[in-house]
Amino acid sequence: MNKNSKIYIAGHRGMVGSAVWRALQDAGYTNLLGKTSVDLDLQNQAQVNNFISKEKPVAIIDAAARVGGILANSEFPYQFLMENMQIQNNLIQAAHENNVEKFIFLGSSCIYPKLAAQPLKEEYLLTDSLEPTNEWYAIAKISGVKLCEAIRKQFGKDFVSLMPTNLYGSFDNFDLKTSHVLPAMLRKFHEAKNNNNAPVTLWGSGTPMREFLLVDDMAKAVIFAVQNKLPEHLYNVGTGTDVTIKELAETIQQVIGHQGEIIWDSSKPDGTPRKLLDVSKMNAIGWKAEINLQKGIEMTYTWFLDNIGSIKKVKID
Repeated sequence: MNKNSKIYIAGHRGMVGSAVWRALQDAGYTNLLGKTSVDLDLQNQAQVNNFISKEKPVAIIDAAARVGGILANSEFPYQFLMENMQIQNNLIQAAHENNVEKFIFLGSSCIYPKLAAQPLKEEYLLTDSLEPTNEWYAIAKISGVKLCEAIRKQFGKDFVSLMPTNLYGSFDNFDLKTSHVLPAMLRKFHEAKNNNNAPVTLWGSGTPMREFLLVDDMAKAVIFAVQNKLPEHLYNVGTGTDVTIKELAETIQQVIGHQGEIIWDSSKPDGTPRKLLDVSKMNAIGWKAEINLQKGIEMTYTWFLDNIGSIKKVKID
């Protein structure tokens, strides 16, 4: 794709979208397009279609979504299902009807069954039941994957879905009620350190295993998909390695320098026992994660400290 080609990044001010924007700029792309939710309501079909029809981007990267952890998913199931379907359906339909050359749909590893064999392969999609604590978000993302697959199958268009593992990094959401596990832990340990190394209480047993990918590595995977026509419709994006939640907590505690006690509240849910992606397909065609977990946490904490005065709940727009 030409470096002057117009590329629209939906959700360009969120954690993923802003990382993609930076990565595209670093790669020399000069015609990037982004709109805030004030300027463009992605849940409004007419607005989205008119916008894409007028701007005629060569590629669309869908990094816009309502996101959150176990607590947010359990409290707002309707919003997680409806809003995400509206956003992605409007973008995918507008891209198809306006002959956009390339569409990159970003999803989540939660699309796979709760008890599927590990590591998770792309072909495990829809083979069993989902993890109940985030099934609303997962179902929305599954519908986006299948819609892109349908357009690719029926019309031969270059629509591809990238399913990242748990992402973290600069511009993450550090709100304790709606954030994912890693940024929530980072904030908890930081505040406990500043409170005379007070004890930190964490959900669950600490035994589940999770994989974490720095958002800057995810952005490089998106760039790879922009620059290449991928032979299949669905690819996992991750590191291919995982850690227990207990190991994650201890790594974050060490990076931050917290010296207090960690208390595990086993009355709270653990979620899926293990969730590790098989990233062999993406690795085989030329992309691989570069930044390890400790280095990524150090980078994220540096950003957190630099921006702590303005950190607030992030709304993807």
